[in-house]
Amino acid sequence: MTGDTFDIGGDLTVNRLGFGAMRITGEGIIGEPDDVANAREVLQRAVELGVDFVDTADSYGPGVSERLIGETLDTEREDLVVATKGGLLRNTDTDWLPHGDPEYLRNAYLCSRDRLGVDTIDLYQLHRPDPDTPFEDSVHALAELKDAGLVRHVGLSNVSVDQLDRARDIVEIATVQNQYNVANRDAQAVLDACENYGIGFIPWFPLAAGELDGVDDIEKIADAHDATPHQIALAWLLESSPVTLPIPGTASIDHLEENVAAADIELTDAELARLH
Repeated sequence: MTGDTFDIGGDLTVNRLGFGAMRITGEGIIGEPDDVANAREVLQRAVELGVDFVDTADSYGPGVSERLIGETLDTEREDLVVATKGGLLRNTDTDWLPHGDPEYLRNAYLCSRDRLGVDTIDLYQLHRPDPDTPFEDSVHALAELKDAGLVRHVGLSNVSVDQLDRARDIVEIATVQNQYNVANRDAQAVLDACENYGIGFIPWFPLAAGELDGVDDIEKIADAHDATPHQIALAWLLESSPVTLPIPGTASIDHLEENVAAADIELTDAELARLH
């Protein structure tokens, strides 16, 4: 893999195209995948291709994605950054239920650390603010984990600029993970704030779940590069800001290799202007 790198928290250098490990679980992001061996092969192949930033969450499975990562990869190696998230509960109806109680987050952290097989989690993120818990209380819980040396860096997910600023008053924020892609730029203000602060921005749903038909000229630009629209969407994210860290996820080795190859695509200024 070629392309730029980014220093998460100033000291964890990663290639800017990572891997999101949500899709290595079962249907509805519940339970084990149908083919566990394939899921392991996808993880191993990602690292072989130069991916050194893997993002997951305790709610993926729940627990399944973290466990597979911990069992498959050498999560303690210095050149591999594994990030996870806490703060969402799951049920058999596949709902995502915010739960930001500090005691719960501390317990969730311990479970994540055990499944990942690490002493210190590289990047621990609040998965979503909980309307029933004061936001600052949730952030303080993560700050205490960092102060205790249990997590190296703290991140946020699904937050506004105001919430980012409030969190930064409590603890250094290394990353923000919000929905953002070439077809949905509702989080532009948050990305702009991250760029201003030097904070990594992890766009989830980087491929817009494949819904790129409404993006003007993306097919023509893809044809010009002998690429797919999905690859152009990833290349656009990498070009859109020096702090973006796309983490496309997949359960297919072919799609994984296609995604990683997008890091080598260089869009011209004219092409970027057409996509904007």
